[in-house]
Amino acid sequence: MSAMKLLAGNSNRALAEAIAAHLDISLCRAHVRRFADGEIWVEVLENVRGQDVFMIQSTSAPANDHLLELLIMADALRRASARRITAVIPYFGYARQDRKQGPRTPISAKLVANLITRAGVDRILTVDLHAGQLQGFFDIPTDNLFAAPVIVADIKSHRDLKNTMVVSPDVGGVVRARALAKRIDAPLAIVDKRRERAGESEVMNIIGDVSGYNCILIDDIVDSGGTLCNAAEALLAAGAASVHAYITHGVLSGEAATRIATSKLKELVITDTIRATELVQSAANIRVIPIGSLIGEAIARTAREESVSSLFD
Repeated sequence: MSAMKLLAGNSNRALAEAIAAHLDISLCRAHVRRFADGEIWVEVLENVRGQDVFMIQSTSAPANDHLLELLIMADALRRASARRITAVIPYFGYARQDRKQGPRTPISAKLVANLITRAGVDRILTVDLHAGQLQGFFDIPTDNLFAAPVIVADIKSHRDLKNTMVVSPDVGGVVRARALAKRIDAPLAIVDKRRERAGESEVMNIIGDVSGYNCILIDDIVDSGGTLCNAAEALLAAGAASVHAYITHGVLSGEAATRIATSKLKELVITDTIRATELVQSAANIRVIPIGSLIGEAIARTAREESVSSLFD
């Protein structure tokens, strides 16, 4: 561990400090700031020659600024002769653009993966990628951590599992929901929805009998909150006793926090992969759980060349 350094960008300083506390080391002294015209400037204030450096930076809003910070930090470390550079990206913001949506459209997730690799990063460590196959977009080793252990621990400490049902908010999330249902020994249901346009969704049907159950919606990202709110209404209309939601990445852009606060969701639980805004912090039915210890342990195992996947066995 003496040859390891942690470097934090500006996207989520609190999470970086929590990771450093778990590892019992200090964050590397550095200046990551902007000139008057908005240009990003990075200066690492400690010797990193021959060191194993972990850069902690989510590409959350403003996504482009935080991405460019990550790239410039990587370039600074490469030019300072760091032995290995690992980009710890708790939330990989371009993951939803993982395929061509139509003619003459980009695959932005692949472009961003190429940019990170060309900047000099040797390894990626991220949490709950939107799709597992995104690991193949990187031409360098990529560890996709799962928030499931943190979520399961919270569910077991806050919920009565005797009358609980896990619900996937769409067909695409069935694998994630099934894995959680297996961990807590609960039945599974699925919300069948039809998305008319980006950012909007219409719930069509509930697959499974949710009558009388306390339902837990599980997903990787909540952005506008429309899908969750519609799903909660549909589940309650189908006879569910209550609806909670556990989401790894609380993007919660625009009026999402207000929408969740006034919805029929009893509680939305998110991790701190993304720094919570004041609106999120003030919402009575939104709660943030820490994930720094999980990421910190993965970093420690990577530095010691130990298995990371065994964290989730």
